[in-house]
Amino acid sequence: MAEKKIFAGPRLRRIRKGLDLTQTAMAEALAISPSYLNLIERNQRPLTVQLLMKLASVYDIDIGELQGESAGTISQLKSVFSDSLLSGELPGDQELLEVAEAAPNAALGMIKLYRAYCEQAARLSDLTALLAHEGRETHLPGKRLPHDEVRDAISRRPYFFDAIDRAAEALHGELDPGDDLSAALKTWLMERHGIAVRILPPHAMVNLGRRFDRHTMRLFISARFGPYDRQREIAIEAALLALAEPIADAVGGLGLSSDEARRIARFELARYAALALMMPYGPFIEAARRDRFDIGLLRGRFNVSFEQAATRLISLQRLDNAGLPFFAMEIDQAGNVLRRIGAEGFPHAGFRGECPRLDLYDVFARPGRIVIQNVEMPDGVGYLALAHTLEGPEPALGERPHLTAILLGLRRDHAAATVYGAAGNAAAEPVPVGPVCRLCERSGCLSRAEPPVTRPLGLDEMVAGLSAFDFR
Repeated sequence: MAEKKIFAGPRLRRIRKGLDLTQTAMAEALAISPSYLNLIERNQRPLTVQLLMKLASVYDIDIGELQGESAGTISQLKSVFSDSLLSGELPGDQELLEVAEAAPNAALGMIKLYRAYCEQAARLSDLTALLAHEGRETHLPGKRLPHDEVRDAISRRPYFFDAIDRAAEALHGELDPGDDLSAALKTWLMERHGIAVRILPPHAMVNLGRRFDRHTMRLFISARFGPYDRQREIAIEAALLALAEPIADAVGGLGLSSDEARRIARFELARYAALALMMPYGPFIEAARRDRFDIGLLRGRFNVSFEQAATRLISLQRLDNAGLPFFAMEIDQAGNVLRRIGAEGFPHAGFRGECPRLDLYDVFARPGRIVIQNVEMPDGVGYLALAHTLEGPEPALGERPHLTAILLGLRRDHAAATVYGAAGNAAAEPVPVGPVCRLCERSGCLSRAEPPVTRPLGLDEMVAGLSAFDFR
């Protein structure tokens, strides 16, 4: 059997210095040369099993100290250096290993500092939101990756791009698809651009949902997509070809800071254009008003998914023919916010959408159902909130399904214009909610996860409240 080799030079050097020994003294006790010990400490020679046993017997050293893993520290260091502020200093795996091995205390200190930095950044963000809600805008720079920059730019403006909508409506009229938009799009792609659409099995589209092959002029769509998402992917390709100019103009209007952010925004607006092509503005808003914004009826009328119809409702903001001011946010099962959009911009300060009392966070236990909730913010503004689960692409055998949830919100004074205004819990007593625990001053909340940044904690040994985060 091959002898196991362990490279643990920095650990051995720490042990030697902890024993206050010179290399010469330790080498003599281990019956090796000082030069060989020097090579071991510089990771140019391995620690053999025999040498480990010798160390254990001579110095009463726990062998585990030399065989310990640094994987946890390395993983945390990777998280630190993945921050956009350090993107230009990203070290390789070997360099991270050297840091974790040679200076473990310094590495742990760096990790603790980064955690404290993230915590302070989160608190600063919450305080900024609070000041904005009070009419005192701040202009503090934040750390943002290109994706975060795009998401923030889209969430803070109306989710409506008039030039894209009008171009998509014109293209839909040119296609004249009748009841089969997918077939009309495939015919248009072939006749206008020589592009054939093919649906491929998952094993031929590993980790891909859509791919355009310029050499063979074929558009490949994964069979893991359902029919609604296949149609959307085909519509995205058509939009990128036919609506390139209005999409580029809209990207330019977002004021993004990098080419990477603009590339991401181009894809996001291509998805917007695809929905505008699948549900053209005029016919869709007429149907929405006729059906009182019933998403179930709209998705059947236009042959789209719940998510697609709900998202399209938000974008009905043409000045001379506007819909209702809906807004939406989507989360995953871990509570991560995936996107925020709104007809007037997402109401970050007024609603936020991160209160654990929202049914959005419970809807995963009731998949496929629309859950209606009447909620009220601390300032007395009421909202109608609809929550519904969304299914991702078909999972492979043994793979966990990708399930997210969407919340579609509307101010309570507009709810009567919808079919949901008097349905179920919409007519019930409003549930008191807050924007996020850090900014909420509601006392006695069993769902509170963090203390408010605006109040001191009520650390009174004689009195205990309902939460670990009681405040005065």
